[in-house]
Amino acid sequence: MRSSLRVTLASLCLLAMTACSTNKRTPGELRFLIESSPNNLDLRQGTDAQSERVGALIYEPLVHRDAQFHLQPWLAQSWERQDANTWVFHLRPNVHFHDGHIMTSSDVAWTLRSMSNGALVSAKASAYAKIASIETPDRLTMIVHTSAPDASLLFNLSDGLFGVVRDGAGRDEGLHPVGTGPFRFASQTQDKDVVLERHDAYWGEGASIPRLRFDVVPDAITMALEMKRGSADVEANAITLDEVAALEKTPSIEASSTPSTTVIYAQFNVADPALSDVRVRQAIAYALDKPAIISTLWHGKAIEADSLLPPGHWARASDRDLQQYPHSLKHAMELLDQAGLKPDKDGVRLRFTLKTSTDEMTRVLAQAVQQQLRRAGIAMAIRPAEFGTFYADITHGAFQMYILRWTGASNLDPDIFRYAYSSASFPPKGGNRGHYRNDRVDALLKQAAAATDESQRRALYVEVQKILAVDLPSIPLWYPSNVVLHSQRVVDVQPDASGSFSFLRSAKLRQQK
Repeated sequence: MRSSLRVTLASLCLLAMTACSTNKRTPGELRFLIESSPNNLDLRQGTDAQSERVGALIYEPLVHRDAQFHLQPWLAQSWERQDANTWVFHLRPNVHFHDGHIMTSSDVAWTLRSMSNGALVSAKASAYAKIASIETPDRLTMIVHTSAPDASLLFNLSDGLFGVVRDGAGRDEGLHPVGTGPFRFASQTQDKDVVLERHDAYWGEGASIPRLRFDVVPDAITMALEMKRGSADVEANAITLDEVAALEKTPSIEASSTPSTTVIYAQFNVADPALSDVRVRQAIAYALDKPAIISTLWHGKAIEADSLLPPGHWARASDRDLQQYPHSLKHAMELLDQAGLKPDKDGVRLRFTLKTSTDEMTRVLAQAVQQQLRRAGIAMAIRPAEFGTFYADITHGAFQMYILRWTGASNLDPDIFRYAYSSASFPPKGGNRGHYRNDRVDALLKQAAAATDESQRRALYVEVQKILAVDLPSIPLWYPSNVVLHSQRVVDVQPDASGSFSFLRSAKLRQQK
């Protein structure tokens, strides 16, 4: 399988004629290759990885997560909790939007209100559902009253999850984004590129790079060739690790890597008749050989996952607390037998379809999963689609199973379990795309959201993870390393664990001679 899909970069360069020639780069512009277009750069609406990563360079949050995931001041200089249901935020003065408007508490209040007052439909709205009212006593003070204690509110105002827009910004904000970030929006052509320019009136330490061009290159081999020939400057986690290993040998290319908090997972539509039986979902988990895929496709640069929360997280259940699914075809077939799924004349017990995007790494992974499941008598068809079509399908529940990743800040707070598994979070109100419903999980999540003691919250979230590990509405697969390839033209590249593009704030372009 891998040999049929892997073509050496050297051979491709010969076929591509000019592919390996040295290309001069436009002075002052960094060309960053991404595998799909952002769906919506407005962080209130965009939930796909590219929207959050590019959008976070345009918009800014109230609070910032440091390297240890602690929350630090950002657009909010300070805050206090007057009581369990009252938060007071003191905003940073003299922060300019890209259009020159100075940010006030009215802008921040509108950003929050717009997700619940009908100004736009947002899958993120449920994260702020407990906000009862907002006061703005002066230009730099905002008071938020909640209907019940909300321990995750502050986190939901952090990087990638929240970005302040101008007062009155509507549902078309993503077409002409105006934020306060270090880069301002210049243009976007769907399925082609997004161009950002440095915001010279930025309130903090501004960016060094004058212009960013995010070019959409869905094909990983083409992307690798662009990097090889020097016509592109950066790619991040978008090409296979076979290609990364080859490109690392190129003198003009460097690799910067860090452990990642991103989790890749397989999601079931539990309302689909073929996958509604928990024994079927457990059989699929047993049929998967995670270590083999990590070794071959990820070159060992990934860690097995059994929870959506990253390793070391304070609310993450320990492995011994969770039901495990070590690779076992025997267990898989026994469970399928119990579910009444006997082999047909072709030895097939179960048929269903996996939907994927068309990026190369996902396609290779899908084929590896397909081969592993076939050994257990499970025939999994693969239906790839351009990312926009794929994402629209899964948000509308038009799938049986898909493979995707939680990126950025999405899985750094245990509120991810409410967003992904609460019965109140069916799209468009949240990310429970598989329509999983469990009354006990709903009750535990409600208690955890109201708890203010961290040890109590941990106990509740551990119980949730125990139930999910048995019910398996989704299968956490692994945490891949965050690998950024860049030309030597780009210096001071320091990727963070979330896989965001925040390193572009401090990266620099080496002066060309």
